[in-house]
Amino acid sequence: MTEYFPEIEGNYLNHYDPDKIVAGKKLRDLTRFSLALWHFFGEGTDPFGAGTMVRPWSSASPEDRLRQQIEAAFEFAGKLKLEHYAFHDMDVIPPTDKVSVIEKYLDGTVPLLKEKAAEKGVKLLWGTANLFRDPLYVHGAAMSPYPEVFARAAAQVKKMLDVTLELEGENFVIWPGREGYETLLNTDMRLSLDLFGSFLGMVADYAKEIGFKGQLLIEPKPMEPMRFMYVSDVMSLYAILKRYGLEGKFKANIEANHATLANRPFQHELRLARVLGLLGSIDINQGDFFVGWDVDRFPTDLYDATMAAYEVLKNGGIAPGGFNFDAKVRRGSFEPIDLAYAYAAGMDTVAKGFMVAEKIIKDGELDKFMEDRYAGYSQELGRKILSGKVSLKELEKYALEHEGFKPKSGRQEYLEELLNEYLSGYKRFFKRFRFSGKSSIEAMGAERPNRQRLSRVLPVLRYEHCPSVYLAVLQPPQRLVGLL
Repeated sequence: MTEYFPEIEGNYLNHYDPDKIVAGKKLRDLTRFSLALWHFFGEGTDPFGAGTMVRPWSSASPEDRLRQQIEAAFEFAGKLKLEHYAFHDMDVIPPTDKVSVIEKYLDGTVPLLKEKAAEKGVKLLWGTANLFRDPLYVHGAAMSPYPEVFARAAAQVKKMLDVTLELEGENFVIWPGREGYETLLNTDMRLSLDLFGSFLGMVADYAKEIGFKGQLLIEPKPMEPMRFMYVSDVMSLYAILKRYGLEGKFKANIEANHATLANRPFQHELRLARVLGLLGSIDINQGDFFVGWDVDRFPTDLYDATMAAYEVLKNGGIAPGGFNFDAKVRRGSFEPIDLAYAYAAGMDTVAKGFMVAEKIIKDGELDKFMEDRYAGYSQELGRKILSGKVSLKELEKYALEHEGFKPKSGRQEYLEELLNEYLSGYKRFFKRFRFSGKSSIEAMGAERPNRQRLSRVLPVLRYEHCPSVYLAVLQPPQRLVGLL
């Protein structure tokens, strides 16, 4: 049997242990990490240059290439402890623009996917139909001005729902990448939205008809490839589902980089989805605020990973969704071993985020602060407002009788530094000296954290996230006392 990645041996993971218990669950059940086949098969091309990736299938003949890619993907998943995978229909078949050929190729590929997934104990997290690559979708798929294109998109989705069911997939994703417009001069916006609502209704009906029990997911994105896209963020998705009576039939698959493009913090999208009952699954990656397109970097930001894990824990978990690595190695990281380093970095970052989030929730300081801040809504006036049992006239009367109310500070900077201390791992140290009243140089010097241990923390933190940790390492105790 061919081994595609002989150079990838041993354990590359430092923090991710699938059986480690975090917040009462195994990490494997909290993370449900997934390999995205489209990125794994990527060649490293960009608009300015040819592919750079060195891959074991690079020299394969066209008829052998796809088989080798699939075999290599599952071998890699086994070595990196990835227990799920995700794919588009067009990821696993030769290029074609005919529905009949797509269906024929998929029927031929499904047995190989089944076989290799079973060998490595890897499950299908989700399947999806690629409704954006074919030139036929230049003006949209479900929102195309041509019924013939709408029908083609429907046929692709139907087939991939069948395939996802056959492969025992736990979710099905719709990414409306071409559902938008370039100019309103040639766009009927009302009709476009009605078409999309009708399309989603058909998807939900067919999933029920064939007995698909998994989640139906929609992935928001504000732009790219279209200039404007209707499902731009969680709130716009919620509005569309409400308008077309689809509440409870779809949830959100939230991608970190798409939140960046929407000028939203990743946690904002996760929190909003959670409170609206829409948090279904996560495409975990990392965007770049310095560029205006989807870069799909592997996630290495501990701050974002922690707050994502925090929302997932508050949600009671992410299953049957998961953390799908919609991420690719950089074009300059072209050797096969770089794949192992990239996935290990992402998995460790998310795992560490869950460990920190568990401490935050267990300590309860953020929850207590939030509870105290909104305590008024557990009292008589607040309860009346929430229940709708008070009128504007009654509230006016109350306001006139209680003039002079003063709000309290929101303590934003205190809370941000508190979070930094959780991230650094030295919360107790800084907290103790901040409030204990001890300020002598001798006491600070005796209790100062080990410089060597702190130096291992610094690489995973940006300076602005935790300046106090940098000061503890780089400044003498006398300077640190004055700053605290």
